Amino acid sequence: MSASTSASAIASQPLVEMRGMTKAFGGVVAVDQVDLSLRPGEVVGLLGHNGAGKSTLIKLLSGALKADSGEIRVQGQPIVMDNPRKAKDAGIETIYQNLALAENLDAAANLFLGREILTRFGFLDEVAMENETRKLMKRINPNFTNFVQPVHQLSGGQRQSVAIARALYFDAKVLIMDEPTAALGPQETEQVSELIRSLKREGIGIVAAHPRGLGP
Repeated sequence: MSASTSASAIASQPLVEMRGMTKAFGGVVAVDQVDLSLRPGEVVGLLGHNGAGKSTLIKLLSGALKADSGEIRVQGQPIVMDNPRKAKDAGIETIYQNLALAENLDAAANLFLGREILTRFGFLDEVAMENETRKLMKRINPNFTNFVQPVHQLSGGQRQSVAIARALYFDAKVLIMDEPTAALGPQETEQVSELIRSLKREGIGIVAAHPRGLGP
C-alpha cells in the first residue's frame, strides 16, 4: 500500500460506527438493530417524531445508557460505552437540548466550569479564561461579542455557541446535538445551522437529532 493510499484510508475511516444497536425498556423496544457511521466533516441527522428513539440512540453513543446488544467502534477500535466519561475520553461530546449551562455565569465561566484555569497562586485566572474563550469564539462564531453578560441574557443561537465552544475546547472529534434548534426562531435557527456548517468545515463529525431537518 502506498503512502498516499494509506493516508486516504485513514481520512475515510469513520470516526464512529454503531452496529446493530438495540435498547429496550421492559417490553418497549426504543432502538432496534440500528447502524450508524460518521466520518470526519460529516453531519448525520436523526429525524423522527417524539418517541421514535432518537434520544435513546444519542444516549447510547454518549455513554448515558448501555446498549442491550450491538457494538460501538471509535476510529476502528471497539469500545464498551457504558458511562459518559468513556465517551468524553474518546473525543465524543454531547450537547443536550437544555444545554446544561450555568445561567448566572458568563461565557468564559461556563466554558471552564469545573475545569477552571488557575494562577500559580491557586486563584482563578479570569483573564486567561476570557482570552481562551475569545480565541475559540473567533474560530467558531466571529459575530459573538457578549463575553461579560450572563448566559441567560443571550439569544438561543449565542447560547448554543457557548455550549459548542465548551465541547470543542476539550478537543471533541464528534459532537452530538439533541434537537439543537428546538424552540428557536428562523434567524436563530440559521445561526445554529451556520455553526454546524463551520464545524463541518473543520472536520468535526456531528450527529444531530431533530424532528425537522437542518440546513446543509
